[in-house]
Amino acid sequence: MTRTVFYTATTLDGYLADEQDRLDWLFAQDIDSTGPHSYEKFLARVGAVVMGRTTYEWVLEHLHATGEGWPYEMPAWVVSHTQLPAITGADIRFAQGEVAPIHAGLTDAAGGKDIWVVGGGDLAAQFADAGLLDELMVSIAPVTLGAGRPLFPRRFDLHLKDVARNRAFICATYDVVGPPPAPSTSPAS
Repeated sequence: MTRTVFYTATTLDGYLADEQDRLDWLFAQDIDSTGPHSYEKFLARVGAVVMGRTTYEWVLEHLHATGEGWPYEMPAWVVSHTQLPAITGADIRFAQGEVAPIHAGLTDAAGGKDIWVVGGGDLAAQFADAGLLDELMVSIAPVTLGAGRPLFPRRFDLHLKDVARNRAFICATYDVVGPPPAPSTSPAS
């Protein structure tokens, strides 16, 4: 069964990146690549990926700086209202608009494997708003930023399924329950 998963890392105060979209704080942390929330083990479950413009631009910048190639063998969607450059030889599909039709294409392409919402938090929240985000796998780093790109830009209820430690990180896995119920508007007695 295909599940849609937001697999990410965050700071203790809930930021994915700093105000300049840098991830220096993340790469400075100690992690066991074969431990809980192992990237390689997770990636083996994934049949399609989706990311927003800022994440895609960060990946492009990283690839340019390192000379590495496109990191995903599976089809990738980039959700943006902006015209972005493609990468020769990579299966990248650009999309815009509501996430439900995008999710349908992701599900077909995933071939029974999971869909990875690579980032960012607003895109993951759009999938959650539409009832299409099943799981949050988050590795929490022992650092605070005070500001930056939030894990989620609005409230969601989650159900903790698992927690583990991977060296410097707390690795938590949650089911996404959905937006919290609307507050009662009945008058006080």
